[in-house]
Amino acid sequence: MGLFDFSKKSGGNGHHAASALHDEKLKSDIIINNIDDAVALIDAQNTVLVFNPAAEKLTGRSAEEIIDLDYRTLITFVDEKGQEISAENHPFQKVLSTGEPHRNENANLKAKDGSTLTVDLAVTPLTGNDNEVTGAVAIFRDVHAQRQQEKQRADFISTASHEMRTPVAAIEGYLALALNDRVTKIDANARSYLEKAHASTQHLGKLFQDLLTSAKAEDGRLTSHPQIVELSEFVESLVEDLKFTAEKKGLLLELLLGGQQRSKDGTSTTVDVSQKVIKPLLYVHVDPDRMREVITNLFDNAVKYTDSGRISIGLTADDKIVQFHISDTGPGIPKNDVSHLFQKFYRVDNSATRTIGGTGLGLYICRKIVELYHGRIWVESQEGNGSTFYINLPRISNEKAQQMMSEQQKQAAP
Repeated sequence: MGLFDFSKKSGGNGHHAASALHDEKLKSDIIINNIDDAVALIDAQNTVLVFNPAAEKLTGRSAEEIIDLDYRTLITFVDEKGQEISAENHPFQKVLSTGEPHRNENANLKAKDGSTLTVDLAVTPLTGNDNEVTGAVAIFRDVHAQRQQEKQRADFISTASHEMRTPVAAIEGYLALALNDRVTKIDANARSYLEKAHASTQHLGKLFQDLLTSAKAEDGRLTSHPQIVELSEFVESLVEDLKFTAEKKGLLLELLLGGQQRSKDGTSTTVDVSQKVIKPLLYVHVDPDRMREVITNLFDNAVKYTDSGRISIGLTADDKIVQFHISDTGPGIPKNDVSHLFQKFYRVDNSATRTIGGTGLGLYICRKIVELYHGRIWVESQEGNGSTFYINLPRISNEKAQQMMSEQQKQAAP
């Protein structure tokens, strides 16, 4: 059976149309049966229609024992504790019920023999002429060995960074003492050399800290204690702390409430939260310390790369999303660099970045933190016209927020 419906109009010659249909299905079967990725096709009645050889090998189940049966009893996923995921949270069911694609790079698939495999899973809905979901196609591959290698690399980086931070901190401390007039007396040349050494040591310490944080983010060890946060108050308080850094460089810092909420596809929606008599409450479920780290990183970048003008921090919202953005009047980012900006160790190669320096890990860490809370981060920029970084976070209704805060208080009570 072919994966797709390649039906064609006969155009008056039924024999040729049937022959073309047969040829197209044959081609699709050849492709599906010979690719390395596992492929499964499920219809709207939860029945498995296609299960290719790669899927058989991965799960230990033959196509004969799974095709035309309900996938829920045969294709199972488990959580990190090994507990089977409920039917409503099954990736296939999510796609069939919502019509939205689902992606999980670290899904845990339970094989026939009871073993658990780490798979990169992508499930895409199939729709009919009336946009009704008629089924879903799942593509998944075994990434267990790859994840093990990544864990070994992350463990090495984590251990090395942790061990090197101690001597670097000691060197930094001794340099700080050497620069203290009440401790030592040095001439101007010696002070100049020591100040440069101190700055380089601080940069090295920041690099080790970023390496440690990125390693933890990569393998899921990044500490996070999410709670209900009212984002407008949180951002206003943070702006008060950040404004002195901008003013020190002669930059204007402004906070904007309302305006144009942007989508990554380029569309925008006008959302005005500043003209209401009662200030709206914008609740999100995040770790405030981690979000402070993200916003501060974006702000520091904006200040470093903006020589004059202003930095604008904005907050907008609709019923489902709270959007934070930070704009600058800096030199902007070349078009070819934008899509790579959140990759590990990636830095734009120009005179500004070479002069200012950096680890190339800040934005990667920001992305990892935002994704912890099911949000996304991206940038829009043009050379010569500044840059705007956007963060979308799922909004929690006032009622749900009050309920969750009440539950948190009960759990915290002795």
